[in-house]
Amino acid sequence: MHFIIALMGVYRAEIGLLILALMFVSFVRERYSPTVIAVVGACAFALLGLLNEKSLFSVFSNSAPLTVGAMFVLSGSLIRTGVINRVADLIMARAKIHPRLALAEVALGAAVLSAFLNNTPVVVLLIPIMFKLAQATGYPVKKLLIPMNTIAVLGGCLTLIGTSTNLIVAGIAADQGMASFGIFEITPYALAGAAAGIVALLCLSFLLPSDPPSISGETGGTVQDYLTELVVPHDSELIGREIGSLGLFGPSVVLLGLKRGSEIRRREILDEELRSGDRLIVRADGTAIMTLRESGGFDLGVAADSATSAREGKVIEAMVAPSHPSIGERLLDIPFLHALRVRIIGIHRSRHLPGPALAEARVRGADRLLVAGSDDAIRSLKDNPHLIGVDISRTRAFRRNKAWIAIVAMSAVVLLSALNIIGIGMAAFIAVGIILVTRCIDPEEAWAAIDGDVLILIFAMLAVGLALEQAGSVALMVGWITPLLKIVPVWSLVFVIYFFALILSELLSNNAVAALLTPITIALAQQLGVDPRPLIIALMIGASACFATPIGYQTNALVYAAGDYRFADFVRIGVPINIVVGLAVCGALVVLG
Repeated sequence: MHFIIALMGVYRAEIGLLILALMFVSFVRERYSPTVIAVVGACAFALLGLLNEKSLFSVFSNSAPLTVGAMFVLSGSLIRTGVINRVADLIMARAKIHPRLALAEVALGAAVLSAFLNNTPVVVLLIPIMFKLAQATGYPVKKLLIPMNTIAVLGGCLTLIGTSTNLIVAGIAADQGMASFGIFEITPYALAGAAAGIVALLCLSFLLPSDPPSISGETGGTVQDYLTELVVPHDSELIGREIGSLGLFGPSVVLLGLKRGSEIRRREILDEELRSGDRLIVRADGTAIMTLRESGGFDLGVAADSATSAREGKVIEAMVAPSHPSIGERLLDIPFLHALRVRIIGIHRSRHLPGPALAEARVRGADRLLVAGSDDAIRSLKDNPHLIGVDISRTRAFRRNKAWIAIVAMSAVVLLSALNIIGIGMAAFIAVGIILVTRCIDPEEAWAAIDGDVLILIFAMLAVGLALEQAGSVALMVGWITPLLKIVPVWSLVFVIYFFALILSELLSNNAVAALLTPITIALAQQLGVDPRPLIIALMIGASACFATPIGYQTNALVYAAGDYRFADFVRIGVPINIVVGLAVCGALVVLG
């Protein structure tokens, strides 16, 4: 035992590198998630005495992961208040008039939004828009999704808050004694890469596939549209108003027809004046339905008892079982409508919208229903053997009246940190406090917006980086690399760091690579006597601007699934874009840095 302890004392640095190598192999094999591997690696360092308890828990004082969490919440507030959805509606309205110009506007919007928001929800929002733009322009959707994702990723590299990777690197660099990075300090170099990447996309678009996706449908699998009806109450203030003047309709709420008595009209109805009892037949997504439910202007859906209001009680989601006795019958005749005080406010059917109206829609197996009712009625529905997955709907109404608060809060974070009035972490936390107290977003929604997997990964890799430093592993690696790098020009170090980070990030977690390489890069720069700042900027961008594999960046996986791409599709277009963007960024760093 004493011999083993003595051996570990002599070979601390080598043991640290061995653990690191095992972690690297585990990252590549992907049998466990990167977070699990990082946590187990940190535990291994602690168990072997290479990381003491005080050092292990000191990583939780690092501001970078906490700032990342705060930015997740701020992004969630913009989604919750309908800001992002409103932007999407404006894009689609423009696409109806100038579809090709709308593509350029979407590209610009993706870059700008991703520069200040987490680009994952931005890409999630844009996927169904790209499917609709493909229909409007005639371009194959597979020629649009990868370019949209590429521009969103490049946009995330434009500012310090654009990606969690940038914040992680900046936080570790600050802990290592470097001066804090400004929010726009990396912008000139990232702009060079973004411009080069866009030009490369235009020139290499012939490498993108043009076959239609076989699995996603017209929305990319990200949006559930429901058929519903907006019923005009007998005492409504809307009676007498023209339908076209309501300002309700857009991409999220599409007017399909007007039901007046037993007659259904589909054409020339925008000039019609509303009457008591009129039913507007619409297609709407779940969030739009919940927003209309809370607005109070209309009653929604159908019920056997006209006194049952859609605004009563809670809303549940339920799927019709294939064994349901009402399969093939009208929705209005489904038994629970007559047995319980409930109201069906929407029906969704995969790849097809039922009709001609809500009450007359014929029930099919796997139809998904939105049902409003009292607590007692919902308990009865949960006991219904012919309904599957009955649960409270997680879809909620937009809080549009709070949108200005969310916009001001996010803008203030950017402005205050850009002017160096207060640090970005402090500004983000104050902004989170403001949006919570003003109820732009509820606490449970705010915490749900935080990607806990990302935060744990960051903390674990911070611990691994600290353990490597304390064990002497970083110094050992720098000692190996320094003689090799002394014989190359100083300016080439930027290229070495950038492409090393890029290659690792195409295979491993971006955040893990960033956290691992930051202390090594700083130590290497100190050993060579060069300014570490350009190298750290190269590391930031190189670890994020990864386009050659579906696992290179988290949004790559989203469009990979939505567009039904093949792995080779990413490699074919991503490798040349990686090279072009990398050369542009490194060239800008050499010339301007």
